[in-house]
Amino acid sequence: MQTAAAAGDAAALLAAVPAGRRVALVDPRFVGHVHALRLGLTDPRFAAATVPGALTAQPEARGALLRALRRTTAAVGAGAPVVAPDTDPAPEDRTVPGRIAVALEAEGTAVKRPELGSLTATVPTDAGARATAESARDEVDDEAVRLRSAVKAHDGFFTTFAISPYSRYIARWCARRGLTPNQVTTASLITALVAAGAAATGTRGGYVAAGILLLVSFVLDCTDGQLARYSLQYSTMGAWLDATFDRAKEYAYYAGLAIGAVRGGDDVWVLALGAMVLQACRHVVDFSFNEANHDAVANTSPTAALSDKLDSVGWTVWARRMIVLPIGERWAMIAVLTALTTPRIVFYALLVGCSLAACYTTAGRLLRSLTRRASRTDRAAQALADLADSGTLAQGVAAVAPGLRGAFTAPAVALLGTLVMIGGALFLPYGSPLTVAAAVVYVVLSGLAVARPLKGALDWLVPPFFRAAEYVTILVLAARSDAPHAVPAAFGLVSAVAYHHYDTVYRIRGGTGAPPRWLVRTIGGHEGRTTLVAVLAAVLTHASDFTTALTALAVAVALVVLVESIRFWVSSSAPAVHDEGELA
Repeated sequence: MQTAAAAGDAAALLAAVPAGRRVALVDPRFVGHVHALRLGLTDPRFAAATVPGALTAQPEARGALLRALRRTTAAVGAGAPVVAPDTDPAPEDRTVPGRIAVALEAEGTAVKRPELGSLTATVPTDAGARATAESARDEVDDEAVRLRSAVKAHDGFFTTFAISPYSRYIARWCARRGLTPNQVTTASLITALVAAGAAATGTRGGYVAAGILLLVSFVLDCTDGQLARYSLQYSTMGAWLDATFDRAKEYAYYAGLAIGAVRGGDDVWVLALGAMVLQACRHVVDFSFNEANHDAVANTSPTAALSDKLDSVGWTVWARRMIVLPIGERWAMIAVLTALTTPRIVFYALLVGCSLAACYTTAGRLLRSLTRRASRTDRAAQALADLADSGTLAQGVAAVAPGLRGAFTAPAVALLGTLVMIGGALFLPYGSPLTVAAAVVYVVLSGLAVARPLKGALDWLVPPFFRAAEYVTILVLAARSDAPHAVPAAFGLVSAVAYHHYDTVYRIRGGTGAPPRWLVRTIGGHEGRTTLVAVLAAVLTHASDFTTALTALAVAVALVVLVESIRFWVSSSAPAVHDEGELA
């Protein structure tokens, strides 16, 4: 820390700092909470950030900072006082850091201004103002504010009332001992895998231990995000771990339950895969709808207005959050039922609960889409196209086919293709060449669905229809085959493909776009994989060959998507984000 005697000295001091370091400017008369400075000066997600009286810049914004500082110095004078005349529009912009922040924004550099709430951050200009600021600072316990802000603002009922009241203190304990969110996330994954192993024993004691360990894993899962917010430790690796480990834990636990049930004489692999497919399709509905309306213009509807009114009544907020069966409620239900009942009952409860939740959320989104008058942007259309995960076959059809017209044409064609594919797998004789013909029809209809930009009111349904077609086809063909262990192999294949789809979602959310086209082409796209599985079911006459083929396909897809995903998320191009909004 160095002190500049006047505004003109600050540029020389900043220029002397090594180029790869973050720098900060703080007015020496600053009065406020330490956590206010922490929020403004230490969050790694933003190139530049400011609170009244303080400004920070990451290495990528250092050049813009120096230019803004020199312009500010020229305006106020190298030896001028740090407070500008009272004619400036905003008090926080009268200090040198405030003026520099405005200059940075004028140049095009985004400057984050974190919400401080009850925290104090100000630069008093006289003794009376200083006394007032110090009094306001002393009246608020910034550590209590820091603990409260560590908890996600919008969370499920179970998480809010059964986990967060004490997990925030675990997060603080971890922070004071130098533990990182990534370490806690990894501990949560390991605990969930041990829980899956306990469930795989197929004994009552194993099921009880599995339920307890699953809840412990969820506590740690809440703790890692709270630790990240408490200590402002956000990272690219943390974003990747947080985005993918929840799904890995849940699906590994499903597999553990299925293995344990088989050991007890009850084969529930079809139910386990069905639960995974349903949950993944629920998520893609959420993701697709949100991306379609991410930056929509005139994004209003009577349904949205009614939802806002319901949110003003306290109990309806919690009821609606519980109805969607978010991760907290879902994991609590799984843990309790595992300990007290059987895996079959666990999966029945999951299928029923998730089906009701899917009906509720999808109906609400359909009503909003039909009653709002919104213009979809090119960004939204591109996001939906990326989420569609169309491969070479569908893209080839789209390139030669005329764009289908009509407000609801794309989702109608996608739905028709989905029904043809699932119907063929479900009702045609297993191994029939007609199933391959159904797959060819699905490829053509998939290409037609994406031949025009997805800007229609219901075009966000196209990616969910494609996910349902692929996942359910794999499930049905594996279940109908006589191949031993075909459904567990299909479970592995759907897990690998679902990982690719979740990875796509979080890349788009981070603002870096979807995975590269070569990756989508290499793993075939949704229509290519679906067709390949249909062909394998038709041509492989020996039952064990189908299981071997599904296993080989699962391994190949997993290797390709994992290597590319790891390369991306540990690279400097990956976004340093932390998921704040999704309950599921």
